[in-house]
Amino acid sequence: MTDSSRRPLAVFDLDNTLADTAHRQHFLAGKPRNWDAFFAAAPQDPPIAEGVALAVASASECEVVYLTGRPERCRRDTLDWLAAQGLPEGRVFMRGNADRRPARFTKLEILRRLAQGREVRFLVDDDELVCDDAERAGFGVVRARWTAKSEVLQEAQEREGRT
Repeated sequence: MTDSSRRPLAVFDLDNTLADTAHRQHFLAGKPRNWDAFFAAAPQDPPIAEGVALAVASASECEVVYLTGRPERCRRDTLDWLAAQGLPEGRVFMRGNADRRPARFTKLEILRRLAQGREVRFLVDDDELVCDDAERAGFGVVRARWTAKSEVLQEAQEREGRT
């Protein structure tokens, strides 16, 4: 049962939805992938205007929360980045440091948990597989198609469960 007296949730992904990861994707191109360098460069991500504008606008009607495939060890950098971009304050849900499941599984699990107590108005994400699974589960979805698709990042998300 949801609590209808509280504002609904607007759930935002980070990488390639709010944060442009293009400058750090080269760390994933080689074998082995350099995950430490990939995540260490995240604080330099430029914001994506379309995603930021949608998050800011959503805050007028919804509580904004962030749902990312980034590992928990990136929390401080992530919180600092969100604040520096002027994004609405909100809870940040991250994967466990050792969780290597694909994002479509980890994110859907968290969405379902959030929906147990609140209305989830929509999820905004760039990962088509995440969006497909969320829609099949009955969630409203906004597909963040404002950045160029990266095969390297898509493979990393699906096969290695790192972002």
